[in-house]
Amino acid sequence: RTCDQLRCTACDFRVSLFNDYIWDQSCDYLFFRNNMPDVSKLRAKMIKKKGARAYACQCSWRSVDELTDLQTEQQLRWVCGKH
Repeated sequence: RTCDQLRCTACDFRVSLFNDYIWDQSCDYLFFRNNMPDVSKLRAKMIKKKGARAYACQCSWRSVDELTDLQTEQQLRWVCGKH
C-alpha cells in the first residue's frame, strides 16, 4: 500500500499513479517534463500490465510490479504530501 498524495520535492509536482500499467522503456526525462500531468499524452507510453503500477512526476518515474520499498531509492525525492 502506498500514499496516494505523494509529492516530489525536486520538481514540486504531485506524483501520479496508474494501476495496472507500466511505463514503456523508451520513456525519458523530456517525455515527462513535456507531458505531465496530461494523462491523454502520458497514455502514449503506458503499457497495460495487470497487478503493476506506474508512478511519475515531472522529473522521475517508476514502474512497480512487485512489492518494493520506494524509500530505498535514493534518486527519488517523493514524500507524503500530507492528507
